[in-house]
Amino acid sequence: MCTSIYQVTDNHTHLLARTMDWPVLAVSPLFVPRRFQWATAFDHRVYTNKYALIGGGSLSSTRIDVSDGVNEHGLMAQKLTFANGAHYVDNRHANKVQLAAYEFIFWVLGNFKTIDELEAHLDEVELMSELHSDTKYGKPELHFALADKTGRIVVIEPTTNPMQVINNPLGVVTNSPHFAKQLAQMNDYVEFTSAFKAGRVPLNTPRVTTGRLSGKTNPPGYYSPSARFIRAAYLKERADVPADEKEGLISEWHLLDSVTVPQNSRHQRTYSVYRAVTVAESRSYYFQSYHRGDITKLQLTDNMLTWTKPKVYHVPDRLTVREVK
Repeated sequence: MCTSIYQVTDNHTHLLARTMDWPVLAVSPLFVPRRFQWATAFDHRVYTNKYALIGGGSLSSTRIDVSDGVNEHGLMAQKLTFANGAHYVDNRHANKVQLAAYEFIFWVLGNFKTIDELEAHLDEVELMSELHSDTKYGKPELHFALADKTGRIVVIEPTTNPMQVINNPLGVVTNSPHFAKQLAQMNDYVEFTSAFKAGRVPLNTPRVTTGRLSGKTNPPGYYSPSARFIRAAYLKERADVPADEKEGLISEWHLLDSVTVPQNSRHQRTYSVYRAVTVAESRSYYFQSYHRGDITKLQLTDNMLTWTKPKVYHVPDRLTVREVK
């Protein structure tokens, strides 16, 4: 599960939002410093990150798992479940960075400034099966959404090796089917611009549809990945373009409302255990777990770039209410 929604504001502030749909909440806001050393789950090879980052995840002596975040250069990234047969590598190659799929986002945020820079080095990394791994971690099928301060927004799918980078000016992605098939479904609900159809959408274009809806179908209301994709994209294209970060945050939160999966233990294990929004320019991470009413903000300040130890911010997952008298 999970839904990712990207927006660019009138003043070119870039926001990347998401729901995390999972059976349990296992994520907290966290900070990881520059020059942080860590060992991969696959072969225990030790790497040293270049850049500081903040986001949502968990951090222990045996496992580093970052689900979403932003680094000191404004590169934003998310991992999302991918129910389309991810292709993972079995054999060890000493000349490659070999990672468990869930470690990919952490490696990206720790080592790259932009999507263009990552794309130039993407053939250096392989996502690994656990066939010959030092640590067993199952087969977490994932794909990834990334955006940066240039306005570039992409999906990375591990269906090939090297992985496939897909430009995504629509700015929405869910779990299945493949992104191209998700996009094709939208023709029943919106009319794309000629630039979008030709694959020539300029960076920082806030809308990629014409706004003409005559004869089009209304979006579905259920919670399958396809339905969430259609609904999020449809509503994003119809919503006002936010002016700045504050308005962008409000807009993202309301768009996330439309795809937030309610807890329903009788029928399914997964629900939206948290929602989050990252902002490239202010290097901010906004976090809200399912049972809370308020939003927690973590900002990567210049002073934090001098910190040498990671920090996890444990936010209780319980209702908070402001009472007035």
